[in-house]
Amino acid sequence: MSDWSIHVVSWRDYTQLSQLERACFPAEDLWPFWDLIGVLTLPGIVRLKAVVGEQMVGFIAGERDLERRIGWVTTLGVMPEYRRLGIALALLAACERDLDMPIIRLSVRESNRGAICLYEGQGYAIVNRWKKYYVGGEDALVFEKRR
Repeated sequence: MSDWSIHVVSWRDYTQLSQLERACFPAEDLWPFWDLIGVLTLPGIVRLKAVVGEQMVGFIAGERDLERRIGWVTTLGVMPEYRRLGIALALLAACERDLDMPIIRLSVRESNRGAICLYEGQGYAIVNRWKKYYVGGEDALVFEKRR
């Protein structure tokens, strides 16, 4: 299970990305069709996948706010059976590098302890809380890393 590599994602990866989303996130957090198409096709988006053979096992996307000099990691997911192998760390590091911004931010469900530990371990700190951000009323924690 450790023979994985990271590649740029294209629109041809839509089906696998949709499957990965369903495996990684609650139904109420899934991105709609047009959001997935946008993240796969819009210019300026950093989009990377981790693959084992031909199978996408992880995905990350980020975008730049050039005016404020902030990069945003908009999503990060790794198939449950491929977690704790360093894939999320590698995707996060690659996305940070490709965003190439002095500040990187991301948001996460307050209950997602695994993701919170990952981000804190990589130097991210909580800078804000978005009240009732998620469907069902759960707060989002906003993390920031200065490089």
